[in-house]
Amino acid sequence: MSQPPLERALLDRVLQGFGHSTMLPGDAYTSAEVFAWEQRRFFAASWVCVGAEAELRGDGVTQRAVVVGCVPTLLVWDGRARLTAFANTCRHRGHELLSPGAASSGRALVCPYHAWSYSTDGSLLVAPGMDEVESFDPAAHALVPLPVVVWLGWVFVNGDAGAAGFAEHIGALAGLVEPYAPERLVLLASSDYEVAANWKILTENYHECYHCPLIHPELCEVSPPESGDNFDLPGAWIGGRMDLRNGAQTMSLDGRSSGRAIDGADERHVLYLGLLPNLLLSLHPDYVMTHRLEPVAADRTRVECRWYFPDGHIDPSYAVDFWDLTNRQDWAACESVQRGVASPHFRPGPLAPAEDAVHQFVTRVARGYLRGGLPG
Repeated sequence: MSQPPLERALLDRVLQGFGHSTMLPGDAYTSAEVFAWEQRRFFAASWVCVGAEAELRGDGVTQRAVVVGCVPTLLVWDGRARLTAFANTCRHRGHELLSPGAASSGRALVCPYHAWSYSTDGSLLVAPGMDEVESFDPAAHALVPLPVVVWLGWVFVNGDAGAAGFAEHIGALAGLVEPYAPERLVLLASSDYEVAANWKILTENYHECYHCPLIHPELCEVSPPESGDNFDLPGAWIGGRMDLRNGAQTMSLDGRSSGRAIDGADERHVLYLGLLPNLLLSLHPDYVMTHRLEPVAADRTRVECRWYFPDGHIDPSYAVDFWDLTNRQDWAACESVQRGVASPHFRPGPLAPAEDAVHQFVTRVARGYLRGGLPG
C-alpha cells in the first residue's frame, strides 16, 4: 500500500497555504491502519532516535535490542566501542537475537532458537549442522546491516538499509543545537510517561503556545505565550524559540535557576525543536530537556523525558518540577483532543495565526502520506 487509507480531498485541505488550511483528518489520529502505515513509512524508513548512547550502552553492555518503527533492531558495540546496527532477525528462521529492550554483554550474537552465532561485524560464525549442507555458504547469511549514527550523544537508526544520509535529515538543526554541546551534559533526571493520545497530537501540542494561557499559567509567568518566532530552515525538523520574561533566568516555577549557564547557550530564549519523527529538544540557558516519543498504538504514546545539565552536582528539581507539572497539563489536554477526534462529529478545524509551526508539521505529514515517507 503506497498511501494510507485517507481521503485525498481532506489531505488537499491540509496542504493549503497557512491561513487557509485545516488540521489532519480524524482517521490520521485514530485509525489502526494509518498507524501501521506510519510505522512502516514514517518510522521504519526514517532516522529514528532510539535514545542516548550513554543510557543504551550502560556498564558492560555490548548488545541492545530496540525497535525502529516495525523493524526489530540490534545495536552492537565492538571491543573499541564502535557502534553498528543490524536487523534483529536471525538469518535462519527469523528469531530475534535479543528480545525488545533486552541487553547483553556477550562478545558474540547468539540466536536463542537454534544457536546460530554471529560476530560483532554481523558475519556468521556458527550454524550448527549446516556444515553438512554442501550448498550452504556462511558468507551469504550475515546479519543485515542498518544505517546508524550517533549525533551529539543520541543514537539514530534507519530501518531502511538504503536510507539517505543523516546530514540531509538533520539539515540546519545542527547549527542550533551544537552550541549547547548536549553530549557533554550530565543526565540528572528522567521520567517516563504513557499518554493516551496519538504521537502527532503530542507533537502538534509541543509546537504551539496558543493553548498556554489556559493550560499553563505557571509557564506564562516566566515566558510570554505570544513571544518568539519559528524557523524555516533546511532539514526534517520544525521549531522556534520563545522569550524569557525580564528577570527570569530559566523555565522554573519562580524563574530562577539552581544550576549554572551552559557555555554558548542563548541566555534570553528557550528553543523548542522537533526532529522528525520522534525527538523533541527543549534548549534552556542552563539545561537541555528531551522528549523521545515511542508510538505504541494509534491512541497511545510512550514518552521518555530526560533532563541534562552542565553541572552534575546540583539539585535538578527546579527544572524537573516545572516540566513535570507542564507535561502533565499537556498530556491531559492531548488525551482530551484524542477523545474529541475519535468522535463521529469531529471535523478538521482551521489553524490560528499562532499555529504556524503546527501548519509546518501537518503539511509535512500530509505530504508524507502522499509520497510514502516523511519529507525533509
